[in-house]
Amino acid sequence: MALKGKQYRKELAPLTEELVGMARWARTTGARIVVIFEGRDTAGKGGAIRAVRDRLNPRQCRTVALSKPSEEEQTQWYFQRYVRHLPHAGEIVLFDRSWYNRAGVEKVMGYADDAEVAAFLEAAPVFEKLLTDDGILLFKYWLTTDQALQEERLRERLADPLKRWKLSPVDLAARDLYDDYTQAREAMLRATHTDHAPWTLVDFNDQKRGRLTLIRDLLDRLPDTHVDPPAIDYPDFEGEPKAESYDVISPITPYPLDD
Repeated sequence: MALKGKQYRKELAPLTEELVGMARWARTTGARIVVIFEGRDTAGKGGAIRAVRDRLNPRQCRTVALSKPSEEEQTQWYFQRYVRHLPHAGEIVLFDRSWYNRAGVEKVMGYADDAEVAAFLEAAPVFEKLLTDDGILLFKYWLTTDQALQEERLRERLADPLKRWKLSPVDLAARDLYDDYTQAREAMLRATHTDHAPWTLVDFNDQKRGRLTLIRDLLDRLPDTHVDPPAIDYPDFEGEPKAESYDVISPITPYPLDD
């Protein structure tokens, strides 16, 4: 049975408080955190990312979701356009898809040839070892979902005008390439699941429960992140609070509500 919204919010609240504490710890210690979100189309990467970052300072926690490489970027070292988005001290970066595009959609859709994919699979562990040796805390998550649920969610996107923008030709192609993506994922895991940068697969057939699972795992794999918030001197307010006053222009008419 899918997790209900009320229970989900109840379970998420203490995790969110821990995430805020984690962000305070990162700022205090200068930790650099990278979290990669990969997975099936419709698995729920966007919702998982929002659950992680929702209450964090957007100046400290940012999402990177790159479009296809430009002509100039296609001539660069493959990892180059991702390197510029790595975190500075105290920052958390969430990759909504990542350099693993090459082992997934680019491989399956034929955007990269076999030699390019093989070169990537050999280079990725080396690249990630450089990151972790330099002190970056790297977490790689792959979100799983069964084909029946993928089809259901694609149809929801088609029917919902608020979600239709998510429906791309690549998403539609994924309907017929489910097994190809499975094979590509397994090849990727064999080559890039390492001691210094292991993969974690999370069941996202129930997206709400998947978010809770992912966040709990992320928090459990970090060092002790308890840092007391700094004391703030907040004196009592003196005098009478003032209402807004306007000389030049006034606020526009409030949004009308039904009686």
